[in-house]
Amino acid sequence: MASTITGVGVGVGLGLSCSTTRKLTQKRNPSSSRLSFCSIKMAVSVEEEKKKKSFTLEKSEEAFSAAKEMMPGGVNSPVRAFKSVGGQPIVFDSVKGSHMRDIDGNDYIDYVGSWGPAIIGHADDEVLAALSETMKKGTSFGAPCLLENVLAEMVIKAVPSIEMVRFVNSGTEACMGVLRLARAYTGREKIIKFEGCYHGHADPFLVKAGSGVATLGLPDSPGVPKAATYETLTAPYNDIAAVENLFESNKGEICGIILEPVVGNAGFIPPKPEFINAIRRITEENNALLIFDEVMTGFRLSYGGAQEYFGITPDLTTLGKIIGGGLPVGAYGGRREIMEMVAPAGPMYQAGTLSGNPLAMTAGIHTLKRLQKPGSYEYLDKITSELVQGIIDAGKKTGHAICGGYIRGMFGFFFTEGPVYNFADAKKSDTAKFARFYQGMLREGVYFAPSQFEAGFTSLAHTAEDIQKTIAAAENVLRQI
Repeated sequence: MASTITGVGVGVGLGLSCSTTRKLTQKRNPSSSRLSFCSIKMAVSVEEEKKKKSFTLEKSEEAFSAAKEMMPGGVNSPVRAFKSVGGQPIVFDSVKGSHMRDIDGNDYIDYVGSWGPAIIGHADDEVLAALSETMKKGTSFGAPCLLENVLAEMVIKAVPSIEMVRFVNSGTEACMGVLRLARAYTGREKIIKFEGCYHGHADPFLVKAGSGVATLGLPDSPGVPKAATYETLTAPYNDIAAVENLFESNKGEICGIILEPVVGNAGFIPPKPEFINAIRRITEENNALLIFDEVMTGFRLSYGGAQEYFGITPDLTTLGKIIGGGLPVGAYGGRREIMEMVAPAGPMYQAGTLSGNPLAMTAGIHTLKRLQKPGSYEYLDKITSELVQGIIDAGKKTGHAICGGYIRGMFGFFFTEGPVYNFADAKKSDTAKFARFYQGMLREGVYFAPSQFEAGFTSLAHTAEDIQKTIAAAENVLRQI
């Protein structure tokens, strides 16, 4: 049976406001040492006050203008371009712990976490030290290394569905591989995915997709042949009847279902308690495979991922982000009898030059070691609860329509009354209001994902002070918009 979805507040209509004001502070240039102590304090106070009022992205503007001449849209991943929130994309210079600093010197509390990997915080000292030692031996072998064994064993012990694992270089690669494997194992070609879910940018998945596709309001991507998506069937998330109808009308043709067990690429959308149980039952009844895309939720909702959290074991699982500790990585795994179809053990081919490279393996190993420490997930649950509930409580003071929720270190909110059960519900959100909120939060020193349709992430590095400052900033911004 699935575990109860604790701590999820999706569907609460809210309004947010407050009178607390917080502005960005930047490093000051020290005043002359010839001034008296009192004079120094006064001068510093005046200087800091000036800088608080001079939030600027001038250097980011220059860098982004140059980037647009060299890279499509000036970015290497679409959501970064700020198309849905307007304003100037930020060019960052450094990260540490729960904070990010841009090239203009502005500091932000970060709730993107490199889109999920930074669960123990950015640039963790222990991880950096381990990477430094590994780099002395080389950055890529293009051959087996012992570190692959170490991380593979950790993943297999942690994730209920995984008996064997194959490392790749991204979540997209992992989903491409797992789809090919599901088709090879079952001898069937059709796959069911859910509207607003994102499984990377491979052709078969760019049908009613989430993430940047949803953010930019794009149709199914040009350049994708009809034949590549012909076997992709879609259903609304949390809609059991729609899934049953697809199996009924495509009897014996569906190799499996792939889903985000908690949607993070259409905003934060948790499953209804009965939904995943029903999906597991339907796949078993139809001799189809259940595939959990845990690129986001893996090692974030619990050490064993969403499948451990909900108590549902899929046949196959994709992973990424956290298992690379901030370096490019992906993986897919599952039951031994299925995974032995993968070359060279079996006939299904998939390969990658940098797969299992020592740097990614090292960062993943030391990140997972940190997550094994007692209290890690309890802490994530505590601070994320305080963050979301704090905004909800503040919202009761005004008339903004907003709903939101969280599970452990993953959260989100929509500017709509809710409830939000699927992508169609999510699209009712007031995205123009989100854009105003987003820009206001940047000026307050808080960095959320630049899209209404992306989940947020907390980390072990976030402090109680970070959370309270964020709540105060949100109250201030929402009073003004």
